[in-house]
Amino acid sequence: MKAARLHRYDPSIPADSLRVEEIDEPRIEGPFDVIVRVGAAGLCRTDIHVVEGQWAPIADPDGTLLPYVLGHENAGWVEEVGSGVTNVSVGDTVIVHPLITCGLCRACRAGNDMHCENGVFPGIAVDGGFAQLLKTSARSVVKLDPILEPKDIAALADAGLTAYHAVRKSVPYLYAGTKAVVIGAGGLGHIGIQCLKALTPAEIIVTDPNEKALELAKEWGADQTVKVEDGYVDTVLEMTDGKGAEVVFDYVGERGAEDDAWKMTRSGGYDFVIGYGGTINVPTIAVISTERNIIGNLVGTYNDLAELMIL
Repeated sequence: MKAARLHRYDPSIPADSLRVEEIDEPRIEGPFDVIVRVGAAGLCRTDIHVVEGQWAPIADPDGTLLPYVLGHENAGWVEEVGSGVTNVSVGDTVIVHPLITCGLCRACRAGNDMHCENGVFPGIAVDGGFAQLLKTSARSVVKLDPILEPKDIAALADAGLTAYHAVRKSVPYLYAGTKAVVIGAGGLGHIGIQCLKALTPAEIIVTDPNEKALELAKEWGADQTVKVEDGYVDTVLEMTDGKGAEVVFDYVGERGAEDDAWKMTRSGGYDFVIGYGGTINVPTIAVISTERNIIGNLVGTYNDLAELMIL
């Protein structure tokens, strides 16, 4: 089958680091294996970070797993199943959770499958979905209505899931009268805005440097928008009575957004870090004296993805 494989990590992202090649098709090996014929695969910013080598220290520190197929935002149709699979059948339309999890470790049993102690992440050090076929597991596939087209939903497997996961965790903090700031109305942020509107009564303030994105944010549910430019943090603080928002969602995580997010979070509030690439520099005295919380977000659970598909 044809597949796009990563051959080396390089911050300059050279054209020859990713090559389309003919490789062997994956095979059913275990009773809960599922092989999906890929109908669509999203290109995520994380894919760029993988090529740059940002994930190598975590997933492939010595580079011995190269080459492998990129792609962790996948949807398609079930091609083949193992003998123990009962939740999907050949021909079903499915979206694929980014992780393959064991279901047996403490994290999985607690419902935090994205922290599975035995999990693997297709597209990061093992073969992903930039190929005609993808091997995953029964625990990772969500069956969908056959009228849905994979090309319309593939990106929700990570971009949508990650945005939803963060908003889902924030629900207890966003009751009537609270405010939420969304930094970045791009690939993840626009989904986050819609999830916030659907799940919470909070007033939504969206920041972005792109005026067109801010116009769209209004259509998606933003109550107020602020263009990212000199002084924009002060503008947001004015909108939040000079105190900041109860929850800030940083869908950028670099180029200064990580610092601005902290400044816009009120005392006792929550700074949800979703985008990455930068560094958060916060004195410990600022954390304990204000009881502001920095919350990391790694994709989401299987249940999060199933809920998102209903939403």
